[in-house]
Amino acid sequence: MRKSGIILLYQLMTSLLFLFAAIPATAKLNVIASFSIIGDMAKNIGQDRIELRTIVGPNGDAHVYEPSPSDAIAMSKADVILVNGLQLEGFISRLIEASETSAPVIETTKGADILRDPAGGHYHFYDGKAVFHAAPFDPHAWQSVSNARIYVKNITVAFCAKDKNNCDFYQANARAYDEKLAALENEVINVVATIPEKKRTIVVGHNAFKYFERAYGIRFLSPQGISTESEASAADVAGILKQIKENNASAVFSENISNPRLVEQIAREAGLEVAGVLYTDALSEPEGPASSYIAMMQHNVTTIAAASHRRNSQP
Repeated sequence: MRKSGIILLYQLMTSLLFLFAAIPATAKLNVIASFSIIGDMAKNIGQDRIELRTIVGPNGDAHVYEPSPSDAIAMSKADVILVNGLQLEGFISRLIEASETSAPVIETTKGADILRDPAGGHYHFYDGKAVFHAAPFDPHAWQSVSNARIYVKNITVAFCAKDKNNCDFYQANARAYDEKLAALENEVINVVATIPEKKRTIVVGHNAFKYFERAYGIRFLSPQGISTESEASAADVAGILKQIKENNASAVFSENISNPRLVEQIAREAGLEVAGVLYTDALSEPEGPASSYIAMMQHNVTTIAAASHRRNSQP
């Protein structure tokens, strides 16, 4: 009887151990990312230890996004909220207030090398119209890979503060991701080096590339003088055409978040081609060419280089 009792006890303990092993030690960290680029960085760091919801998804414009009730519900349940800051997400304060969330709101640009916007803001294009986004600092800091590495550090610190048990996991993932970002920066520099210096001026509709310009030496022209109330006038287009001629711009590009009509008009009147689509404030769909931050930067620089090389080969 004593032996059979020991066997029964062993079987009971084995069953209990199996039961406990089937239950996760901790719940996943509930993370809200304001837009797709930050969401991709968060996923690289958190991987399967986080439950991620991205508010502004692929090809979405965080400047003009209007949050839904489901966004507020999701945010109310968040453990960590990741935002760009620098007034990029015009909707975020209203959404935080509506959700009544108690989660920490992490500005991922904290500590990055931020550019002051001398015009106090910039234009972008929505539904065929120019919209002025007022901001004293340029919020597009991710367009420099060195700044993106600061984003990663801030996200990792936030995850560790909220989920100490998995901090080593987050830090290991961040180190691996940072190595990829360091390699990416070298790749961007090397691709730009193949572009003749006289072909390093291009045209975009949205003034989102000042960090890229400062870091890598490509000059971006954009139609900054366009009215916030109406479509581009003949004088507006004439102004950008004059800049294109004076600076010998090599190509015009549309953007994934904007209506391409204006840049198509500019290209046509400048005698240039629309040389491709650049990804500025959002990633592409998963099957697209810019489905991650790394893929986005690779796509942009190779697309710019290819257009410049085509232009350089013309007589």
